[in-house]
Amino acid sequence: MTIFEKLRCLFTFGQGVALPLPEIPANSTPLPLFNQWFEDANKSGILLPEAMSISSCSSDGQPSSRMVLLKNFNEKGFVFFTNYGSRKSHELTENNKVSLLFHWNVLQRQIRIEGTVEKVNRQESADYFHSRDHGSQVGAWASKQSQRLTHNNELKERMAHFSDKYAKGEVPHPEFWGGWRVKPTYIEFWQGRASRLHDRVCFEKQKDKWINFKLHP
Repeated sequence: MTIFEKLRCLFTFGQGVALPLPEIPANSTPLPLFNQWFEDANKSGILLPEAMSISSCSSDGQPSSRMVLLKNFNEKGFVFFTNYGSRKSHELTENNKVSLLFHWNVLQRQIRIEGTVEKVNRQESADYFHSRDHGSQVGAWASKQSQRLTHNNELKERMAHFSDKYAKGEVPHPEFWGGWRVKPTYIEFWQGRASRLHDRVCFEKQKDKWINFKLHP
C-alpha cells in the first residue's frame, strides 16, 4: 500500500459511525446500494476491497470458508473464478447453497450474502482466463488445487513443465477452470454505529421480488 493509500485509509476510518445510511425505498433492490458501498470501499484505499469470504458446505454438513476475489457483479449475481477440481467446487456441486461476506473495517461496514450458485458459461470463463497475466494462466494448469502434493517440489516441477509447454502462443483455457455465479436470495448491509447500535438493512427475495427490512443489532 502506498503512502497516499494509507492516508486515504486514515481519512476514511470511522466513517461508518459518522455517516448515516440513506432511507431505503420499499420497492428498491439491493444492487444499487451494493454498488455504492463497493465504490466507497474502492475509494477508501482499502487493499483488495473485492476480497470476500465464501462459505460452502459439504453433503455431510461440514462448512468451510476461504477468501476469493469478486470479479464482476450485476443483477444476475456475483462472480468469482476457481479450479473446478478444488474442494470448494466439489462442495458447491454437492450443495449449491452458499454465503459470501465482505468486511471493510476502515468503513465499519460488512455485507452478508446468501444464495445459490451456478457455473458461468464456458465463454465467460475463457474470456476472463485470457485476460489474466501469463503466469496466472500457466499456474492454473500447474496447480491441482486442493490435492495433496506428492513431494515438496511437485508444484515447482509442474510449473516448469507448463511454462515450457506454453512458452509461445496462447495458453489454452482449461476445461477444469472457470467461474461460479452466486445468485443472491438474501443480502444484509451492516453499518457500524456508536454504542454498538449498528444498522442492519436486509433485502430478501420472495417470488422474484425484493423486500427490505431492518434487524436489531
